[in-house]
Amino acid sequence: MKNVTLRQLRAFVAVAQQSHFGRAAAELHLTPPAVTMQVKELEKEVGLPLFDRDSRQITLTLTGEYLLTHARRVLAELKNAQDMVARLKKLEGGDLVVGMVSSAQHFLPALAGEFRTEHREVVVRLRVGNREQLAAWMRDNELDLAVMGRPPRELATRAEPFATNPLVLVTAAGHAFARLELVSAHQVSMETLLLREPGSGTRAAIEEYLRAHHLHLGTTMELPSNETIKQAVIAGLGVSLLSLHSIGLERRLGLLAVPEVEGMPLLRRWYLVKNHARTLSPAAEAFRYFVLENAAARLQAAVAVTDPGAATADHPR
Repeated sequence: MKNVTLRQLRAFVAVAQQSHFGRAAAELHLTPPAVTMQVKELEKEVGLPLFDRDSRQITLTLTGEYLLTHARRVLAELKNAQDMVARLKKLEGGDLVVGMVSSAQHFLPALAGEFRTEHREVVVRLRVGNREQLAAWMRDNELDLAVMGRPPRELATRAEPFATNPLVLVTAAGHAFARLELVSAHQVSMETLLLREPGSGTRAAIEEYLRAHHLHLGTTMELPSNETIKQAVIAGLGVSLLSLHSIGLERRLGLLAVPEVEGMPLLRRWYLVKNHARTLSPAAEAFRYFVLENAAARLQAAVAVTDPGAATADHPR
């Protein structure tokens, strides 16, 4: 494998992550034939197939799985070297990879856009995953920073809170809860609760909320994303606990309601997290400073537009 190139490794890792040559090509800003050629050349160099192409979905062979681990390490070390050189040159250019949980999609891209107006030499790449995926990406040094509601305990990290994250019960606009002055915790437990997968922040929060009121989960429906949950709530399939920052559009359109509920909102925080062992590049440090300085005010202003009486850390409802 003496003749393996970095372009081949980047193409291989992108296809492995996307399970699709076309999406990998879009991520790398290459054509699908170019990505296919790089992977074939790598397979020729390795001497064994890296992907199983017989099934409908592209999957890694056993050789591919082993090589992926080493390829990620090589690319991560190269990124560390690039960051070190950038620090020596006092530059703020280069790539910045930021991971986020799905509920942060409603504010982080806008913040990244504002950051880019001040730092045009920085290429910002956003990756969306659940809490476990973000922890794995940080462990593999694939992220500079991550935005999430609960920092991982299984990894040594530096987690800095930058804004309040109010979690609220959401219902369809015509739901009976929307007409009540106050919904009790017991009433919440009797509803069909639409939840994310075990380990997600909102699921852990609603389970903790019910335990605090000596109640248990009743009927539940597990759904793969917050967007799917919102559509299911709008359709009347149940109620859910979501970040207030993620439902602004649906509230403005009158599709979702946020009734007054006993013991809510549940006030959590947004955290900016990095692998403790990773040294941030100048670009990452600049983005960290920008988020810590600006995010809280931006989020509070956005919530105030949707609901002037919404909760904040200093003024809970």
